[in-house]
Amino acid sequence: MPGPMASVTAASLGFSASLSSPSKRAMIERHLKRVNPKIRGASLRVAAQQAFDSYARYYMESFRLPTISKKTVERGFTIDGYEHVTDALAQGHGCIFALPHLGGWEWAGRWITDQGMKMTVVVEALEPKELFDWFADLRKELGMTVVSTGPQAGTAVLKALRANEIVCLLCDRDIERSGVDVDFFGERTTLPAGPAMMGLRTGAPILPVAAYFTPAYNGHHAIVRPPLPMQRMGKLRDDIGRVTQLLAYELEFLIRRAPEQWHLFQPNWPSDPGYND
Repeated sequence: MPGPMASVTAASLGFSASLSSPSKRAMIERHLKRVNPKIRGASLRVAAQQAFDSYARYYMESFRLPTISKKTVERGFTIDGYEHVTDALAQGHGCIFALPHLGGWEWAGRWITDQGMKMTVVVEALEPKELFDWFADLRKELGMTVVSTGPQAGTAVLKALRANEIVCLLCDRDIERSGVDVDFFGERTTLPAGPAMMGLRTGAPILPVAAYFTPAYNGHHAIVRPPLPMQRMGKLRDDIGRVTQLLAYELEFLIRRAPEQWHLFQPNWPSDPGYND
């Protein structure tokens, strides 16, 4: 599908999804108010619709990425903080990209692999299985190694880091509800312990990362933040908690830059309806 037509289609899909999913719309509105407690009325409704539009654009771009040339990906992509990636890999322990469900991270992943870097992506096992398999095949086609969340993920991540690869961990949502208790947008919840635990065990730097859609055609802008402080200060469990809280603050910073691109339509705090379902 030509790019302009894909953009129009994505906007239509986003609008339809918003109308047909009132519970998800209500949930994203809750999250948007956590990011900006002052947002109300029409501004809140517009931001919620933009979140649906952004998610539709993410899927549409994912469908198109395997057929887009390296030159096209490069032309539409800018990045701040890329030196943190090269500096991290120069240490030889791999590095961990810790990122929220925000913007166009598939496009950014394609750009990274186009630079010749190896990347392992840990992803939630989607239902139906056919959808997960499709995404896994897509990412493999883009040069990524895909690992499903579960008991085998830790071994695969350790192997990738020891091979000095980049490991991508989406970490603004604790799917298993067994993570580290943190303060996140002014309310207590849990975030996954994986990034901090793997970083502390292996010495791999943890780089908070986000990739944003921009108004330009095929436009994307990525931000790579400096590595989190990883000095051991006590027991491993305490250090994991401390590093995860630092990561939560970084995720807040990244999400606040474009909360309307945050694709979090699920309950994520204990006070959210359906959190314990």
